[in-house]
Amino acid sequence: MAEGLLRLCRVSRFYGERAVLRAVDLTLVPGQALLVVGPNGAGKSTLLRLLAGLLPPSEGVLETDLAPGEIGYLGHKTLIYPKLTARANLAFWQAMFGQPRDDAPIDAVLARVGLGRFADEEAGVFSRGMSQRLSLARVFLTAPRLLLLDEPASGLDPASADMLRREIRAAADVGASVAWVSHNVAADLPVCDRVLLLRGHRVAYDGPARDFDASGLAGETAC
Repeated sequence: MAEGLLRLCRVSRFYGERAVLRAVDLTLVPGQALLVVGPNGAGKSTLLRLLAGLLPPSEGVLETDLAPGEIGYLGHKTLIYPKLTARANLAFWQAMFGQPRDDAPIDAVLARVGLGRFADEEAGVFSRGMSQRLSLARVFLTAPRLLLLDEPASGLDPASADMLRREIRAAADVGASVAWVSHNVAADLPVCDRVLLLRGHRVAYDGPARDFDASGLAGETAC
C-alpha cells in the first residue's frame, strides 16, 4: 500500500444493532506512534481489535499488505502460560511465529523489560506488573511492523511505565507503526507523533500530537 501499512475506509462496527464505531477513516504509517484516546465506551479497544484482524468490519473497508506475523497485539489478557518459565513462554511465541529457538533475543528482550533475573521462574508466580512486562516482552520479541497496544501500562509501576514509553518510541524510531490506547494521556502524549480521539463512536480528532488539547478530555474517563 502506497499510503501506509494499514488503512480503514469508512469502517463501522456494530454488535447487533448497537454501533461501537461509525465511519472511521484511518491510515497507519511506518515510523509513527499514534496515541488513541477517548472516554470509556468510545470504541478504542474495538478499533485495535479491528486493526489486529481479530474483528471484521461491519461496514467499510480495511486494507493492508501486512502478514499476520508482522502484527504484534497486546490486549487486556496477558496470554502467558503460568506453568512455563518466562523464557519458555517467549520460546513458545518464537515457535508460533515460525522462528527457530534462539535464547539470545529472548534474554535480550527480558532484560529490556526488567525480567532478566526472572527468566527461569514460572510465570504463575509473577505479580500483575511482572506478568504485564512479560506480555510486553512477547510483543516486542518479534519486532513487528505494526504494534497494537491496548492500555499496556496497566499494572505497571512508574519505572516500568517509563520503560514502556522508551520502548514505544524506539519501535517507532526504527520504522514500526504503533497504535497505543492510553489511560494516562498527560504522561504519554509527549512520546507520540499523532493522536486519534474517539468520541461518540466517531473520530473527533486525528492530527499531530503537538496540536492536541488534552484538556478536552477533562471530566471524561480516558482509559
